[in-house]
Amino acid sequence: MSTTNIEAALHDVLFRPDLDLQEAIDRHFSPEYRQRTDGQWTNRAEFVEHMAHLRSVVASGGLEVHEELTQGNLYADRHTVSVVKTDGTTVRTEVYLFAEFAPDGRFLRVEETTLMLEGHERDRNLGSAR
Repeated sequence: MSTTNIEAALHDVLFRPDLDLQEAIDRHFSPEYRQRTDGQWTNRAEFVEHMAHLRSVVASGGLEVHEELTQGNLYADRHTVSVVKTDGTTVRTEVYLFAEFAPDGRFLRVEETTLMLEGHERDRNLGSAR
């Protein structure tokens, strides 16, 4: 079983507009995927909606993984996402993430807490905006 990681997943889903969004999500997230961001649960359909929204407001960006740990089907990391929005503003967010892999190596569940390091107050909910 080959497992994904957050760097590969976000690269494909958020920073590769040439890759079909549904194909990118299918590559890294199981059909039963669900996510909790800052206490708010979303199902896979809501996650797809969120990522489609982000693709519409993010012009470019990157991700830096600071720490990463995998143990069996569990995954954890701390990473920083930096984006330049289509309006030219920048947002940097530090993310503390805990996840579970499905048997096929894709993400089954992600629970994360975000901390905006740079950006406008209106971007504070970028991690869950739809």
